[in-house]
Amino acid sequence: MRIRPLLAIMALLACCGTARAQETFTPRPEWERHFTDVGVTGTIVVVDERDGARWVWNEARAAERFCPASTFKVPHALMALDAGVVRDEFQVFAWDGDEHTIAGWNRDQNLRSSMRHSVVWLYQDFARAIGVERERAYLEKLDYGNRTVGDDVATFWLDSSLRISALEQVAFLRRLYRNELPFAVEHQRLVKDVMINEAGRDWILRAKTGWQVRLERHLGWWVGWVETPQGAVFFALNIDMPQGGADASKRESIARTVLRELQALPLK
Repeated sequence: MRIRPLLAIMALLACCGTARAQETFTPRPEWERHFTDVGVTGTIVVVDERDGARWVWNEARAAERFCPASTFKVPHALMALDAGVVRDEFQVFAWDGDEHTIAGWNRDQNLRSSMRHSVVWLYQDFARAIGVERERAYLEKLDYGNRTVGDDVATFWLDSSLRISALEQVAFLRRLYRNELPFAVEHQRLVKDVMINEAGRDWILRAKTGWQVRLERHLGWWVGWVETPQGAVFFALNIDMPQGGADASKRESIARTVLRELQALPLK
């Protein structure tokens, strides 16, 4: 007699899971102008937990997987902390003296500076220390994108072996926001802390850029969320960058415009 209630509960859970899998996003065709006005193509996904709204421009592209580039520093920092490669936010990692074109890379680093300056050489060191097998296990554990390490443990998130969609980026960030990833809560809180870009009296912006430069097709990301008293507003944007560095600033400018229109960020 106890079987029927159990089966009913299992059926309810299955239905809930299906509902989450079929979560729909409302198209925002008017957002296209933010891309065309600056001469780029791309997509943006927004999940607004203040009212439950889910918005997207260019839904087909939002589901397409691309190289995560430096947005992977967010899960990668969690992996490095979990693996013991990084002890805490104060540990200093020595610069080896090799000159880089980005000035912020040419100095000793800690976790906070490495995220702020997006220091590729340090995360390559982390990847070598973690190793191929543990990197692969972490990707499986996180169900991150296509979960592929590829041939080179020091470049797999840069050479397009690893790929993730804008929709998947937002899903990952929402789990991080709630400390629901399979890592120690203190590590998740630390990584969220080093992701802070700016803050106001009643809002905090946590975000990470990415720029795929190792392939002929340059692609840029900006992903993150804005915390407000009414709830968090998550976003993931990617654009093609045919002019390389000349298009880099367009990542943030487009997303900030959308977030201001949604009153998630204050007006200028």
